[in-house]
Amino acid sequence: MSEQLITIREYARLTTDKVESSLDLARVSPSAFDWLCELSGSFKRSGASLLQVDGQRALKWDSYVGVLETPCGTRLEILPKHHEQGDCLVKGRKLLRKLIQSALQLKPREASLASLELFDKSLSEWVMGQFLAELDLLVKRGVRFDYRRIEEEQRFLRGQLNVVAQMRQPPGRQHHFQIRYDVFLPNRAENRLLKLALDQVAKGTQDADNWRLANELRAILAEVPASQQVSQDLRVWSCDRLMAHYQAIKPWCELILNQQMPIAVSGKWRGMSLLFPMEKLFEQYVEGWLRRRLAPGTRLTSQASRHSLCQHADSAMFRLEPDLLLERGQQTWVLDTKWKRLDGADRQNKYGLSQADFYQLFAYGQTYLPGRGEMALIYPRTAQFSESLPPFEFNHELRLWVLPFDLDEDLLWAADDVDFTRCLSQPGVVWPRRA
Repeated sequence: MSEQLITIREYARLTTDKVESSLDLARVSPSAFDWLCELSGSFKRSGASLLQVDGQRALKWDSYVGVLETPCGTRLEILPKHHEQGDCLVKGRKLLRKLIQSALQLKPREASLASLELFDKSLSEWVMGQFLAELDLLVKRGVRFDYRRIEEEQRFLRGQLNVVAQMRQPPGRQHHFQIRYDVFLPNRAENRLLKLALDQVAKGTQDADNWRLANELRAILAEVPASQQVSQDLRVWSCDRLMAHYQAIKPWCELILNQQMPIAVSGKWRGMSLLFPMEKLFEQYVEGWLRRRLAPGTRLTSQASRHSLCQHADSAMFRLEPDLLLERGQQTWVLDTKWKRLDGADRQNKYGLSQADFYQLFAYGQTYLPGRGEMALIYPRTAQFSESLPPFEFNHELRLWVLPFDLDEDLLWAADDVDFTRCLSQPGVVWPRRA
């Protein structure tokens, strides 16, 4: 089975026709096309949208990013649709890695590897490279062994005699000894999981350096059996002091074994599946950015669910859950993130804003802020949307800001009178202001 890497970005079209490939249009094999159609159907049945049928021989990708491997060997790499100038491929990969690291709280070893050139590799090869780097370091620090109790029958004494079993020996077998003893082996849950992930990396990598390192590590861990029960072994992964050097590799191992995916592809086919909803990645990145800059006495709550839209038969109905709730003293701010491209100059078309989003924010303002205060919608900053928009006023006491967040520079662009920015502080952070 020959493998093919196809790199696209959000909302790209996939077709079986002969086309000139780009990040927004790519050709896939008929077998990959049919499998993606089936996969899209399973997503729709679960309430998600992965692909949209665009004619008889074309599919339009939705807002999921990551890596997806088909049974025929086609590996799709889907990047965020964010950059329009320069090398969009390299910038898109760099951005996606940063967002995934933040969402899953991963700690990459880029600095120690001095491998900035890894940004030229696909997402799947990067994930496998990070796992191998962590495993290589772990092996050098020492693989943790554990005692395993063995009970067997032998012609010699070893360890401890199992007196009860020995007394039950039938006549004529008194020269056989029922013994039990402990063996110091690397066969423990953590090592079995690492061996299974290592085997998958060795079989799936197309990078020469990753393949070489994977096979070197397989030789070192040859005595360790691969895990047969992934979920059970993960539950008993030890976090004690003696296993502290195993903690850094655990999230990478879970990533390889599809145990930490927001969206996992179910079924008989178990190829690499690292799919993330882009809206969720953006929301979690902004949340993490805010948490690192909270001033003392400020509290940030994600997905707050204190209020509902209405009451019905003495019970709450239609729970209201803003992305982020910022609180300081008696003051509260509602923040919502949206992964969408706006045009700050297109006032005629309402800048690309959604009326449904404004209805939603209005409901938040009436429940969480009792009709008085400030709210904010945070969108990704682009060339067309580089500054905050003038405030939208629901009434004289309730207003909404629409702010751009720069994912490349990690900056929130806000006007001078955006009130909630006073709750954020960190030395060296630059806060751009509107003139």
